[in-house]
Amino acid sequence: MANLTKLASMQIRDIIMNALGRLVSLGKVPAEPLPDFRVEIPADKSHGDFAANTAMVCAKALRLPPRKIAELICEELVLDGTYFERAEIAGPGFINFFLGRRWFSDVINNVLIEGCKYGKTETGNNKRILVEFVSANPTGPMHIGNARGGAIGDCLAEIMSWAGFSVEREFYINDAGNQIEKFGKSLDLRFMQICSPKAANLILSESDEEICREIFENDELFPMPEDVYRGADIIAHALSYYRENGSALSEADETERKKTLTDYALPKNIAGLERDLSRYRISYDTWFRESTLHNNGAVSEIIEKLKESGYTYEQDGALWFRSSELGDEKDRVLVRANGIVTYFVPDIAYHYNKLVTRGFDKAIDIFGADHHGYIPRMKAALTALGVNSDKLEIVIMQMVNLVRNGEKYKLSKRSGKAVTLSTLLDEIPIDAARFFFNLREPNSHFDFDLDLAVEKSSQNPVYYVQYAHARICSLIANLKAEGCEAGNYDISELDILDTPQEIELIRHIASLPAEIDSAALNYDPAKITKYSVELATLFHKFYDACSVKNAETPQLKKSRLVLCSAVLQVLRNSLTILKIDCPEKM
Repeated sequence: MANLTKLASMQIRDIIMNALGRLVSLGKVPAEPLPDFRVEIPADKSHGDFAANTAMVCAKALRLPPRKIAELICEELVLDGTYFERAEIAGPGFINFFLGRRWFSDVINNVLIEGCKYGKTETGNNKRILVEFVSANPTGPMHIGNARGGAIGDCLAEIMSWAGFSVEREFYINDAGNQIEKFGKSLDLRFMQICSPKAANLILSESDEEICREIFENDELFPMPEDVYRGADIIAHALSYYRENGSALSEADETERKKTLTDYALPKNIAGLERDLSRYRISYDTWFRESTLHNNGAVSEIIEKLKESGYTYEQDGALWFRSSELGDEKDRVLVRANGIVTYFVPDIAYHYNKLVTRGFDKAIDIFGADHHGYIPRMKAALTALGVNSDKLEIVIMQMVNLVRNGEKYKLSKRSGKAVTLSTLLDEIPIDAARFFFNLREPNSHFDFDLDLAVEKSSQNPVYYVQYAHARICSLIANLKAEGCEAGNYDISELDILDTPQEIELIRHIASLPAEIDSAALNYDPAKITKYSVELATLFHKFYDACSVKNAETPQLKKSRLVLCSAVLQVLRNSLTILKIDCPEKM
């Protein structure tokens, strides 16, 4: 894929190196190894389209003042056959380069040639990347934090795919360990309450929804201990099993009851997670069950490998990992004195499976803010196992506050606790949810304005971007009805586009490949939402300042229409990356 911004930057490097070569051959500068220099895009475009700091970084090697080096280089610059029309010296020795019109015309043409592939790069060199995100506890519905993690993880995976990585998405199902034991205990207690005489009148006279509410809200009659799940969904599962199978299970052994109820409810929860995520436009390549690591011996194997590494020791009957010697704040227990492994061990086995067994080049986890301490201990474990810990990247995302009427808002009235993804998507459009959750970089706190998310105005960023897309579609349709289409054009015809608004718009559409690379390498999908908002802003400015329909000449009208078509394509590609709809009418 062509990246004309990168191509122009590479041309500058060649231009400067060729000039330095001529200076050496003329004896004007010594033949010395030179340090690398930067070619950047200045914030102030009056300083040029690109700037190089060659003279400053070469001053020591060439034993000349930076300004003098810049003057010598500019004397030998050859710009013929490049995208540049002139170069100037600024400040202590920066060399500023100014693009000619052909570069801007080629940008537009390149967008229309590449179409839906425009913006894709080969930066990732097809390296295999596994992005694990959401991985919500299957013992209950997904909450608002999972909603943000889903949007971030899914968009990051798509961005990395556009940047040339071979990407897979994965959901890790914690279907083993303490939380499943707690789940079974919770179900068992609620089931026994439903089977008890004190619930008999409810069962006979009330609807299932009313029964769940009565049991949930009546702590005196239906008490629950603190160490269980107390949500209304647990009651609903227990009642559903009762409706389908009756009370016979109440006569069974407690262990059998818990297993039976868990085996009944857990698949329903997992199916619910998959259903809600599918509604959220998220599809996984793999749903990986923790239980497989226990069943196939991977957990036991990891314990043995860690013992062989020399980084374990026994104390008070427990097996410990010397993680403090590998960057962690303290040592960690692997196996308790009662012989039960801690949650840390299957997590190690899982990451070993990702990076060694399945051979991914990098594993990226999207975690909540409470997982900061997880990073050094997991990297320590990988190091002890002989795995390059740099292959693991953990993206920490901060909490989200839901705001309505300027105040924090809770959607889940019945549970009084976590807001679910499903309930959120009942309140706001999916486009708004995915876009808003990616408005800020993951590691920043975010206030999600529920009122703004449904507002149909330019204040709503996703509406603003979609409106720009619809506005261009309408313009193209109206002009087509008048017999004017972009159709076939000569690239040279686009050289006429030279107003400040046109130039800035073209510069911005040229930067999409670089923005995609930056978003992928920095694990920051917010770069693409910000890019699309800025693109919409620049288009609206262009549209207001540069009439398309009433352009001064037919050639200018057609050239501006071609530019609009390119902007439409870039908007569509940006929104496609984010899995946001691209409406043609609004």
